[in-house]
Amino acid sequence: MDHLPPLAALRVFDSVARHMSFTAAARELGMTQAGVSHHIRLLEDRLGSPLFLRKPGGIELTSFGARVTGPTHEAFDLLRAAFGPARERERLAISTLATLAGNWLSQRLGRFQAENPGLAVRLETSDHLVDFAREDLDVAIRMGDGNWPGLTAHQLFPVDFTPMLSPELIRRHGPLADPAQIVPLPWIDRDQPGWQIWLAAAGVVLSCDDPARPALTLGTQIHEARAAMAGEGVALLTPRFFRFELATGALVQPFPITATDGKAYWLVYPPARRHRPAIQAFRRFLLSELAADEGPGA
Repeated sequence: MDHLPPLAALRVFDSVARHMSFTAAARELGMTQAGVSHHIRLLEDRLGSPLFLRKPGGIELTSFGARVTGPTHEAFDLLRAAFGPARERERLAISTLATLAGNWLSQRLGRFQAENPGLAVRLETSDHLVDFAREDLDVAIRMGDGNWPGLTAHQLFPVDFTPMLSPELIRRHGPLADPAQIVPLPWIDRDQPGWQIWLAAAGVVLSCDDPARPALTLGTQIHEARAAMAGEGVALLTPRFFRFELATGALVQPFPITATDGKAYWLVYPPARRHRPAIQAFRRFLLSELAADEGPGA
């Protein structure tokens, strides 16, 4: 315990590192900026190493500061969870991608809420990687390889994709009996690497003579699917997210071949939160829903 720096100074460091601003930290802590600077200098003297580089455009963490900021955030996260009011522990703020939220998660959250009536659930959609130290969020569902330093990550399901299009586009261009017949059709988000991955999985080799054609670029599957349903082209989509559209005939999946780029969807959160009942319940719920997706009649 003799080597532990003063808790007050660590609290100031945690705030400055989260905001990357002495001014914002002073505002959060109800201190003067001079007081914040004083605590940081005391902490740096105690540790024998600078924590921040002061530059004309702002501050940045030193290599030592970057090394200790994660454990410091985690320690204060544990303290907030232990001593925060009960109402703060009875909520779950979730961040995820728009397509997963709109076409898979949102229609299931009612069941989760019914199973956990004392829990206030909030869902946010965003494409950026969540910064748990600075954002008012408890968990996130991210797409990637699962390697996010300082976070616990549980794999949910792999990213897979296959071409889908509208019945009207098939009527205009004729039946699709061979994957190579996808090539001359208009592709939505043509430049995404998944097209080459799927064509290779389907055994289709593109000729050097295949001309580059203008294409819609929409950025998210939920928008790509809407364009495909409107007959604007062929979209590369994840079947799990568009089961309703496939079942009702709004979209057609002409070939059973799916491909993957090796990425997956992951439930992630800071390790200090791993014992929170709300997060444990949400993880169990997600795994149960995914198992039901794969069950008979799915």
